[in-house]
Amino acid sequence: RPPPIPKLPTFRPAVPRGHGTLREAFALPLEKPPLEKPQPPSILEPPTLSAVDSSEVPAQSALIEDAPAIVSQIDAPGRTKDVVVYAQSEGKKAYRLPDLSLFDVPPSQVVDDSNRVHVLEDTLASFGVGAKVSHIERGPSITRYELRPERGVKISRIASLADDLALALAATSVRIEAPIPGKSAVGIEVPNQTISVVAIREILDALPNRGQVPPLWMALGKDITGHAVIGDLSTMPHLLVAGATGAGKSVCLNTIIASLLVTATPDQVQMLMIDPKRVELTVFNGIPHLIKEVISDPRLAAGALFEMTKEMESRYERFAKAGVRKIEEYNAKYPQERLPYVVIVIDELADLMLIAPAKVETTIMRLAQLARATGIHLVVATQRPSVDVITGLIKANVPSRIAFAVTSQTDSRVILDMNGAERLLGRGDMLYLPIDAPKPKRAQGAFISAAEVSRLVEFWARQSRPENLLDVEVVPLSDDDAARRDVDPLCYDAAKFIIESNYASTAALQSQFSIGHPRAVRVMKQLEEFKIVGQHEGTKPRKILIGIPELELVADRLGKGAGGQQDLFASGA
Repeated sequence: RPPPIPKLPTFRPAVPRGHGTLREAFALPLEKPPLEKPQPPSILEPPTLSAVDSSEVPAQSALIEDAPAIVSQIDAPGRTKDVVVYAQSEGKKAYRLPDLSLFDVPPSQVVDDSNRVHVLEDTLASFGVGAKVSHIERGPSITRYELRPERGVKISRIASLADDLALALAATSVRIEAPIPGKSAVGIEVPNQTISVVAIREILDALPNRGQVPPLWMALGKDITGHAVIGDLSTMPHLLVAGATGAGKSVCLNTIIASLLVTATPDQVQMLMIDPKRVELTVFNGIPHLIKEVISDPRLAAGALFEMTKEMESRYERFAKAGVRKIEEYNAKYPQERLPYVVIVIDELADLMLIAPAKVETTIMRLAQLARATGIHLVVATQRPSVDVITGLIKANVPSRIAFAVTSQTDSRVILDMNGAERLLGRGDMLYLPIDAPKPKRAQGAFISAAEVSRLVEFWARQSRPENLLDVEVVPLSDDDAARRDVDPLCYDAAKFIIESNYASTAALQSQFSIGHPRAVRVMKQLEEFKIVGQHEGTKPRKILIGIPELELVADRLGKGAGGQQDLFASGA
């Protein structure tokens, strides 16, 4: 008869394979310890960790870096399998990264380019230019044909035939790159007859291991050769996204956010989202990465940006005490007190600049200049790339740019400091200019559907909820902004008239509202301060910077309903 089973240790080992129930497992014979020196009992056959079948796990496990992992090898009949059992650090939550099955698989497409090759070569031959197509690189929206000109053919002759080639190929436009950098060939870029959608799933499938990519990795799209275009926000370190309405700007923001949600946990990356339009980013409410619910009020947004400058200063004080210079060094030195990266996403900068331009410009400038080392990064988007919105101070400190299709060369130069964006095709066609590139790269932006975003948000919301770490108050207006509250009662009516008539001049105001020249000048000056019209340009009419929807955002401050029409002769008439 075996001796009584002594009290077990505090841990509870798993049941070894082949021993049935827990009671049967601990009924094994125990060694009798020496009487002169009592020792805790030991089990003759030490238990092993229970196996976890990874095929039953719906999502990839991702833990904080300082959480230890126990790796055991389970011997099964006929096979050997490595099983990783993750342990959780005290006070930290273990998260699972989303599975790629949340995203739709794009359909495959086969395109025959042989007809265009013959048309291209025959058209050049008809103009006396001998050249052969040596290579074809097909991208989602553009196909590049590499030409090898015959000896004695001037490259300038090929470049001068862009319009003739576009006519022969029945293309909207043709871009000629003569020569292709690094090659002894001329590139003819022709828009595809059907633009292929670049699904975000295509780029995510190309990742070898999501656990090893940088936490601020972003899927941007595919270039004209069909290769994936990716970016790392930590090296940019801030990104400006601009383009006309419907060109793909908001989809690009959704793709960037989705990339961060696929590869980073809330312990690694936190986000602050500002969406004055209330329809683009509010779908991400509920994910645990948010430090504050998506902010829609521009006045609260200005206050949130100011709070982030205080967080930046707090991190710098912590770095100074720790003797480090940037967030990577701090996290490596103090792994138990790791600081997360913070990504600030602003969907429409123009709306913020309408409410409190002085305060917003100052805070964005400070964050762009100083926040990189603290792990705080900006992603700023606007559909109105004018100098009144993207000021020189903001441009100088946001070096990486993405330009979608715009309406004029002026807008292209505001974004990229060069022409080119006005020739883009729209629907995700973009020029990507990272900080380390001498010229922009053309690409087709990645696409994520509303259903995919919804599934991704639901996946994260089931694991945890946002903690609302940021306490935001309405920011007080600065002296420059407060001075604009003393506006003429006629300002709103004058602004609406100017926008609807698409003509801004003091003479037009005098004629329409029967006021004198001094008051018309004063009203026009106040509209300029509110960024509704541009600066005076001699005899030319002023530029109109906003539309009716943007005007309604500042209608109260412009005196809407204050009886401007009835007060026409109050002063200055």
